[in-house]
Amino acid sequence: MTEPTIEPYPDLEVHPGKQWAVGVPGILHSMEPALRRLGPARAARLALAINQQDGFDCMSCAWPDPGHRNVLEFCENGMKATTWEATPITVPRSFWAEHSLTSLLDRTEYWLGQQGRLTEPVVKRAGSDHYEPITWDDAFRLVAERLNALDSPDRAAFYTSGRTSNEAAFLYQLFVRAFGTNNLPDCSNMCHESTGTALNATIGVGKSTVAYDDFAKADLVIVMGQNPGTNHPRMLTALEEAKRNGGRIVSVNVLPEAGLIRYKNPQKLRGIVGRGTEIADRFLQIRAGGDMALLQAVSRRVLDAEDAAPGSVLDHDFLAEKTIGLDAFRAHLADLDEAAVLAATGLAREEIDDLAAEYLAADRVIITWAMGLTQQKKAVATIKEIVNLLLLRGNIGKPGAGASPIRGHSNVQGDRTMGIWERMPERFLDALEREFRFPVPRIPGADSLQTVRGLRDGEIDVFLAMGGNFVGAISDTTVAEAAMRGAKLTVQVSTKLNRSHVVTGEEALILPTLGRTEIDLQQGHPQFVSVEDSVCAVHASHGAIPPVAPALLSEVAIVCRLAMATLAGRHDIPWQAFEDDYDVIRDRIARVVPGFESFNEDVRRKDGFVLPNGPRDQRRFDTPTGRAVITVNELEHLERPAGRLILQTLRSHDQFNTTIYSLDDRYRGIRKGRDVVFVHPDDLAELGLVDGQRVDVHGEWPGQPDRVLPNQRLVAYPTARGCAAAYFPEANVLVPLESAAEESNTPVSKAVIVRLVPRAAS
Repeated sequence: MTEPTIEPYPDLEVHPGKQWAVGVPGILHSMEPALRRLGPARAARLALAINQQDGFDCMSCAWPDPGHRNVLEFCENGMKATTWEATPITVPRSFWAEHSLTSLLDRTEYWLGQQGRLTEPVVKRAGSDHYEPITWDDAFRLVAERLNALDSPDRAAFYTSGRTSNEAAFLYQLFVRAFGTNNLPDCSNMCHESTGTALNATIGVGKSTVAYDDFAKADLVIVMGQNPGTNHPRMLTALEEAKRNGGRIVSVNVLPEAGLIRYKNPQKLRGIVGRGTEIADRFLQIRAGGDMALLQAVSRRVLDAEDAAPGSVLDHDFLAEKTIGLDAFRAHLADLDEAAVLAATGLAREEIDDLAAEYLAADRVIITWAMGLTQQKKAVATIKEIVNLLLLRGNIGKPGAGASPIRGHSNVQGDRTMGIWERMPERFLDALEREFRFPVPRIPGADSLQTVRGLRDGEIDVFLAMGGNFVGAISDTTVAEAAMRGAKLTVQVSTKLNRSHVVTGEEALILPTLGRTEIDLQQGHPQFVSVEDSVCAVHASHGAIPPVAPALLSEVAIVCRLAMATLAGRHDIPWQAFEDDYDVIRDRIARVVPGFESFNEDVRRKDGFVLPNGPRDQRRFDTPTGRAVITVNELEHLERPAGRLILQTLRSHDQFNTTIYSLDDRYRGIRKGRDVVFVHPDDLAELGLVDGQRVDVHGEWPGQPDRVLPNQRLVAYPTARGCAAAYFPEANVLVPLESAAEESNTPVSKAVIVRLVPRAAS
């Protein structure tokens, strides 16, 4: 495997990590870049519009909005995301002549993003090392010619990022299926696919079963594999409300995270001049991959408590009427090996006993999780065990209780609802076929990992991405980049430059689009779009500022024009009417997607509307039996070979997915660089290494050459013993394409077996 060239950050600084999050520094770090880069007037206009009922939905996460919103309803990273998108700096036409693709390969994601907004379509011709301007019509014509020349529609793949609105996503999947394929990989394949797989199998819906207000009603919130202080900071306010109402918080994670230690709410006086709020009452520092064992051990203790006091622990009426599988589950856990649990979790028996006692003492429990769980090999089984534990005491379908996956992109859940999935259920495809009267393809398409394999193996020739940074986000970087270079044509619909614009096919197009912050005018009339958040709430998003350039098209317009050029009237679909008036799109969505029957009316309500959710609303489970399924899952211990560590990838604080806002990770004490690996001091000593030493990180996979992340600085850090961490996306190079979660096919970025080789000895 070819070693990538990575030069060290020359000014890297390492400081002690923080023990609290947000407060006055959060305000300063969000507003200073906004004022400096946008100017006071533009910054104020945007700050007053983020997450407001007549404003735009923040793109930095999918955390839901409270019923009562503050005047400034955003977090530090939300304002940074807004500043990043709404910058008045644009990429000049001269940029393309001055910078070859070869020269841009050595630039970081941070540098690429700092060049400004894309304002005109550009094309890389076959054999050229430069992009050059192209007209919109010629760009659409080029895509249409290449798509229509394919031997099969399945030789094209159409990726989607979670920033895409409901309206654009619905049209995009409609175009793709009208073209004739279900090759609709999306960013969810890389993050919460495991969640959807597990929840659909057990409770019949792949979404959260809680509402925003449930957090304040919970007696206990268990936060697993999650860092809200960085990835969705507004969640800390909901956790603070739970604490203020007497609830308890337990954090289960490999690393301590500042936001779960103490939170200084900048909207409250105590967050400005006081100590703020202690968030986690209990921190279980679990070994990577040990979550499933922990959950089974807690469930076993719940069943033991029931045996000791029959009829007093389990919710017998709920279990009898609404679930199946309890007897098999009980029999399976009777043989649970306690020694294996302790080895898998790295926890003491007393710590597990205490968590079980917390669970038994609470009448209303929420378990919430993110990619710390979903990117494990046994991710689907682990999330099924969350459902098992909740079902035992009836903690689904009552106030203050439920399963709460926390999404990253602001509309990744809405995109799936709108049909962005390579394996949409037959009922959706049937409704689409009835509404638009064309034969909808039924063969399942390629997900994200399968798309890389298709490109690598010459089975996919055209790759089109609606937003995102596929090459930067996907695992096995070297393999993925080589695969993308084998495409005949790559097309990126984007607001700013990223790695996926530099690693291209034989021909390549960049199609610049409006940002969510910008006013969208069609036929002289302002349009709005909609998004769905993590608790199934749908609401409108209105742009707040004029577009940064007059030639930009909206995502809706780009999809419609691609469809008109490619399909050329092949089906009776009113693409021009869709582009002219987004209400027309919503009328058709209303006839296809359940829960949207009065879409145009409901989305214009002050707070939008909440989609029906059977488990949450009625304790109704749309499974084959009509009951929630308590599952039996075989425990598998993630072994750590001698001299190795288990590495996970993670984001820095100044980061949203692959977008790097700065080179700082303030809460972990890293400044001016990203080339670090966090390792427990005792593990460093055991391996004969020292803090500050430079190493090459070798990722090991059976039967394959090592994958190498070179020239990283070791940072002594209080991770769980035997575990290490490095930044995403740089460490993606270590995750083999073959390393995927069972059932969901999500890259396993939280369980990479690595050895650390001193730089001089590599």
